[in-house]
Amino acid sequence: MMEQHRLPIARIHVPVKRARTLDPARVAALAEDILEHGQKTPIRCRVDSKAGEESYVLLEGYHRLEALKALGEDTVVSYLAQARVF
Repeated sequence: MMEQHRLPIARIHVPVKRARTLDPARVAALAEDILEHGQKTPIRCRVDSKAGEESYVLLEGYHRLEALKALGEDTVVSYLAQARVF
């Protein structure tokens, strides 16, 4: 089972391709749900090997991340995935 980490939102990079999929109505609904119930599902990130140990790339949970930003949160609960090395 993957271990949960609390990551600083400011250090999470969202790939451009994923950023184009933003649905503001979904973000608003998630923000309301997070206000009432807290963050139920962690996002998923990987360490950004190009930027160093303190930066991360978003893999899953873009709308949850944006909802937490909208609520003024500084951190997000995340699973850290291991990058595959070929």
